[in-house]
Formats: sequence, C-alpha cells, structure tokens
Amino acid sequence: MSDRRGRQLKVIADLPRRMGYLWGPRLMSAVRKRWVLLRHRHVDLRFEGPVYLGPGFSVHSPERATFIVGPDVEFRRGFRVELERGATVRIGRGCRFTYDVLIQCGELIEIGEGCMFGQSTAIFDGNHRFRDLSTAMLEQGYDLRAVRIEDEAIVTTKCTIIGATIGRRAFIGANSVVTRDIPPYVVAVGAPAKPIDYFGPEGKRPSELSIARSDRSG
Repeated sequence: MSDRRGRQLKVIADLPRRMGYLWGPRLMSAVRKRWVLLRHRHVDLRFEGPVYLGPGFSVHSPERATFIVGPDVEFRRGFRVELERGATVRIGRGCRFTYDVLIQCGELIEIGEGCMFGQSTAIFDGNHRFRDLSTAMLEQGYDLRAVRIEDEAIVTTKCTIIGATIGRRAFIGANSVVTRDIPPYVVAVGAPAKPIDYFGPEGKRPSELSIARSDRSG
C-alpha cells in the first residue's frame, strides 16, 4: 500500500514538469497552427505531419505563396518566415530551428532533411539592388538567387545565408556569412564563409582544400 502511495505522490509531483514541458507546449503549438492556417487561406501552407510551433512563430505572406513543412520539424521561440508574391519555401523532415531564426524569400528556398539552424540565423534568397543613383535604394528591387540547403547541414549561431547552396552535412561556424556555395562535408567559417576542413568520403575533397593541403605539405 505504501509503495502504491509513493508512486502516486511521484506522479503528482511530476505534474508541473509534464504540464510545462509536454502537455502545455503541445497544446499551444496546436492552437498556433490552427491560427496560422486560418489566417493564411490564400497561401499554399502545409504541415505534412507533426510539427512543433513555438511561441512567436510567425508567417508574413500578404500575397499568394507556398510554405511546405515536412514531418517532425521543430520551430522554437521567435521563428519568422516572410514570403513575397509567388515565393516558395520547402523544409524537409526532422529539421530544427532554434531561437529567432528568420527566413526571407523572394523566389525559392529549399531546405533538406535533418538540418539544424542556430540562434539568430537569417536566410535570404536575394540582395537589395543599390547601384542606380537615380532611384531610391528601396525602389530598386532585388537580385534573387535560390537557396538550397542539403540534408543534415548544420548552420550554427548568428549566421547569415544569402543566395547560396550549402552541401550535405556541411557545418557552418558561428557568425559566418555564406554568400558562395559551400561543398558537402566541409567545415566553413568566416565572412564570407570559406571551407577550412573536410570530413567526408575519400576522393570528394573540394579542390580548394586539396590545394591548400598540398601547399602546407610543400
């Protein structure tokens, strides 16, 4: 009898944790999802399986656009996606977006499966035009280039990605600015980000790293 009472007391003592970290977040995520879908009936907006929407999840899409999210994706606090008319963002299964991640899409951003994005990372598929001195900068439009982030890429804290492809399982170091394509299986850092290491299959080492290694050995 005392064992049973002990188990009951443990269950009761664990209720605040379960409510705060399990039941409550799942309930609020479901509420946010319903509101986002209701507000954006003009958008092709799909959550293709269980998806967690954290506090502050926000979609800005005044015109028709596409936002498709695969199953088991987690958006933590402060995620925001902004879509221009006709823009498309696709996110693959099992991705994780930590705090305050921003996506701004004018045309196309594709994210593969199992990718991770660190705090305060921003992803853009375009740059402001600014060189026409006869026209205000905000009226010059954008130069757009699709962003493609392949499966299991890791983009760490406070990175910026602008119109570039990041290869499979690439690792982008904190505070990097990615403006050029990053090959698969490399560690890239800096502004602009450059590959500094390779950890992938033999025979696929990027040429710039092979040259750098031969220069060091010579």
